Amino acid sequence: MAGIVVVGAGQAGAALVAKLRALGFEGPLTLIGEEPVPPYQRPPLSKKYLTGEMALERLFLRPASFYAEKDIALRVSTRVTGIDRAGKAVLIGDERIPYAQLALTTGAVPRRLPAEIGGELDGVHVVRGLADADAIAPEIEPGRRLLVVGGGYIGLEAAAVATTRGMEVTLIEAAPRLLARVACAETAAWFRALHKGRGVRIHEGVALAHLTGAAGRVVGAELADGRRIACDAVIAGIGIDPDIRLAAAAGLALDNGIAVDAEGRTSDPAIWAAGDCASFPHAGPHSSPHAGGRLRLESVQNAIDQAETVAANMLGAGQPYAPVPWFWSDQYDVKLQIAGLGAGHDRIVVRDEASGGRSHWYFAGPHLLAVDAMNDPRAYMVGKRLLEAGRSPDPAALDDPGTDLRALLRA
Repeated sequence: MAGIVVVGAGQAGAALVAKLRALGFEGPLTLIGEEPVPPYQRPPLSKKYLTGEMALERLFLRPASFYAEKDIALRVSTRVTGIDRAGKAVLIGDERIPYAQLALTTGAVPRRLPAEIGGELDGVHVVRGLADADAIAPEIEPGRRLLVVGGGYIGLEAAAVATTRGMEVTLIEAAPRLLARVACAETAAWFRALHKGRGVRIHEGVALAHLTGAAGRVVGAELADGRRIACDAVIAGIGIDPDIRLAAAAGLALDNGIAVDAEGRTSDPAIWAAGDCASFPHAGPHSSPHAGGRLRLESVQNAIDQAETVAANMLGAGQPYAPVPWFWSDQYDVKLQIAGLGAGHDRIVVRDEASGGRSHWYFAGPHLLAVDAMNDPRAYMVGKRLLEAGRSPDPAALDDPGTDLRALLRA
């Protein structure tokens, strides 16, 4: 009997199959992943797992026994080669797995440095999967020199880990400043100061021209302005792209990822998508540039929440997905927590707390769009709850250091 097949055994895929069983789905259920291990957490890969503080088994989202207990056919080390939409089957070489409904949770693939500028030299890495972290781990040794290409959160987290482990770290960013796509200038300046204070050399507004190698291994880099940097290893944190290969080959509609409707259904009514690979309609605050458009989110929170919504909708719930996005990043002893999406802001309100925490509040006119909270969980919690309620505090009240943030929830 044809059941539900889920392709992509990451955070979204694991959440989707678990939710289907929790909601009472009793039919055949298959989860297919290319990696040789059960679904696992990705955020610790560039942090505690990389430094040896977290064992492999602690990465797993569920013990391997969970899938057998829930009668979920987990197939690891398995690459899906195609989708037969007319015949409603997933293809694995010559094997066919029939489906009544199919979910694509294929995630994203990291952008790599081009081969023509030295991206294929030994010692050049990306941070996305378990194999990447295992390849990087031997490189993280005191006294060695690391070049980080990219000043987004992945690059900054890698720089923090390497610096903490005693490496000499240089970070380059082609954009005029760090975090240019994802955070305001105030947040970027705060993290620039944090990293420089720990000894990271930061070069903004300059691109990588090419890497140089010796005996097939990276030994240095030349920047677009002619500067040369010696290094023993390179980590590229230059973004990710949605993994749309199967969807594109199957002729599904694409729009910055696999295009889905508000419930998570693709252009084929029998196929759904969730997580990093899927773009969905987003209303958002009317002041946001995302309002009335489409959005694709790259976060653990989105992967779980969207996958669980899709699971319910595969069983007929008819629930639209309308998230208030939230994210986090750990760097040194700083926890950054973000609620909302700050794009399109025209004002930032900065709050410093006596505890040492700081928060940056994004406004478009009178409308609150997002908050960045650095070691300030109260500001994050208040901001997130205001956004979830569709409420905007008075910017002047936020600007007043005497304002009790919790009072904003009662106003």
